[in-house]
Amino acid sequence: MTPTLVRQHLSHTGERSRTDLGARARDWSEIQERMLVPLYEAVYERLEVGPAARVLGLGCGSGLALLMAASRGAAVAGVEPSCPERLALARQRLLPETWGTRARAGTRLLEGAPGDTVDAPPYTLVTAFEPIGCLAGDSEGLGELLASATPLAERGAPVALVGWGPPERCATSSVLRVATKLADPLRSTGSWRPALRDDLEEVAQRAGLRPDGSGRVACPFGYADLDSALRGLLSTGLFDAAIAATDQAQVDKEVTEALHPYQRRDGTVWMPNVFRYLIARVP
Repeated sequence: MTPTLVRQHLSHTGERSRTDLGARARDWSEIQERMLVPLYEAVYERLEVGPAARVLGLGCGSGLALLMAASRGAAVAGVEPSCPERLALARQRLLPETWGTRARAGTRLLEGAPGDTVDAPPYTLVTAFEPIGCLAGDSEGLGELLASATPLAERGAPVALVGWGPPERCATSSVLRVATKLADPLRSTGSWRPALRDDLEEVAQRAGLRPDGSGRVACPFGYADLDSALRGLLSTGLFDAAIAATDQAQVDKEVTEALHPYQRRDGTVWMPNVFRYLIARVP
């Protein structure tokens, strides 16, 4: 799933590549992003997000989590530094000129760093909903975002971090292993690895945040058919290294084969997963 499930790492040039990135962003927005809705809802419920909240979303993707916060009355801002195609879709969803009064006036969606919102009032909640813990080094960019975002939040404001649950509770882990197998000999960078218990705490500690509770949320990945599952998973960017090491057709074939055990008799695909969130506080 941010970003996303994780940030994309492709470097593309040319009209064909831009077209492919646009299609992938639409697949993320229309298929994959909704898989984490139970997680967004659990965090917002726990933190009682409502009209008094000012939410800053890091790696906001195509804006679904921010839209859910806005529907609760919160003022929202989002930063998406790695995928302008997703950010364009977020603008279509959230900006007042597109949706009238659906989002508060002053909604900001930026491609740059969180510091570009420095003239805004302090945020009462910072979210980083792109799950970490399935690619080696996938928290490095998050640390940089947190370092620039936390000075913009109120003292004591919560910061929500998200990670994959244990592999034995994430059916999708078996499919993600295909990425590592195909990416050899690129396993040293961007390779799949199982989530570790303290991944989120380590990120919080490096960012100077104080952990203040955590939780787990079931987020099953459900798709209408194998084609939708393939498009949704590829939209995450988790298979980019495998595509670079082999080719698109090989990745499509092997991911589809890995999905077969999760296909039901009616053709739908269902993979139970558990994700973990950590609430940390700005000092």
